[in-house]
Amino acid sequence: MTDQDGNQRFADEKKRLAKARRRARRNVQENARRHNCRQGFERLSALIPGAEGHAAAERVVLQRAADYIQEQLGEREDLIRELEARGETVDPALKTEYLKGPRSLAVLEKDEMPGYQEA
Repeated sequence: MTDQDGNQRFADEKKRLAKARRRARRNVQENARRHNCRQGFERLSALIPGAEGHAAAERVVLQRAADYIQEQLGEREDLIRELEARGETVDPALKTEYLKGPRSLAVLEKDEMPGYQEA
C-alpha cells in the first residue's frame, strides 16, 4: 500500500464521517421540528372547543380552529352591528377585518365586493 492510497482512504473516511454527522444533525433538527409541531397542535387543540384530544389528527384541529375563529368573528360582527343599531359609536379600528371568509364578507359594503349582485 502506498502513501497516496492511505491518504485517499483517510480522505474518503473523513468525507463519509462528515456526511454521517450532517445527516445525524439534520435528523435531530427534524425530530425537534416535529416535536414542536406536535406540542403546538396539542396546545391548539386544548384551546379550541371540540378539538380537545384530537392533536394527533392535525386536519381536525385545523378545521375546528378555523371554524371557531369564523364563529368568533361572526359574533364580533354581530356585537358591532348591535352597538351601532343602538346608536353607539364603534371605534373604526374594531371594525377592521382580519380574515376574509364567508361570514366576515357580510360587513363589507356592496361596492367593496367585486361581482356582488343583490338577490
